[in-house]
Amino acid sequence: MSDSVHAAARQGYEKQAAAYARGRPDYPPALQAWLQTALGLGPGRVVADVGAGTGKFTPLLAATGADVIAIEPVDAMRAQIVARQPTVRALPGTAQALGLPGASLDAIVCAQAFHWFADRAALDEFARVLKPGARLGLVWNVRDESVDWVAALTRIMTPYEGDAPRFYKGSWREVFPHPAFGPLQESVFEHVHEGPPEQVIVDRVMSVSFIAALPASEQARVRARIEALIESHPALRGQAMVRFPYHTRAFACMRR
Repeated sequence: MSDSVHAAARQGYEKQAAAYARGRPDYPPALQAWLQTALGLGPGRVVADVGAGTGKFTPLLAATGADVIAIEPVDAMRAQIVARQPTVRALPGTAQALGLPGASLDAIVCAQAFHWFADRAALDEFARVLKPGARLGLVWNVRDESVDWVAALTRIMTPYEGDAPRFYKGSWREVFPHPAFGPLQESVFEHVHEGPPEQVIVDRVMSVSFIAALPASEQARVRARIEALIESHPALRGQAMVRFPYHTRAFACMRR
């Protein structure tokens, strides 16, 4: 299984699973209604959270009343789900091999994950396990780079990304259209992650896969640059709490 997971994700997320759980933002409350209307979730439905990571998205799914299955190939990430959400069934698996029966799901959601495994084999597998008329949801929290210090963080990170898949590159869209799925419908929600800068900025950046996979000495240099930005930027300097702005972009389509 590990061979089918991109090295940046496998190595980075194994090393920084705890920082990911601390530093990644949750999701806007408005997504709750989207899950019910766009994906049809509710009591009696079964949904898989594919690429579930540390389980950031699973509480929203569980709040709909649906039965939630979390699929996550990285052991350290899946362990965070088991520890924090013992009522959620957390299973090893990849997007191309979910290990679930055919036509057994009412929905699949990939939150902050689809770009890692966006290929024909993954959509074929999704089509296999989804019932006819079921829904696929893709969700990303995207940093609002119209804010200058957020754009500065991106400039610190980008030189290290290598060939790691990223949402902004748009290559995940190339697997659509797919004969088993209807057109994607997009919704956008504004979101803010508020908390201490060590959590919402430092942990956030250090949990990025290709940063987390760096040697310790290089990680230390990245951390130093982030801390210098926090100490020098007028909007961040001396602030006990900061507000990190995001656009949450949610896409839904139907299993034909």
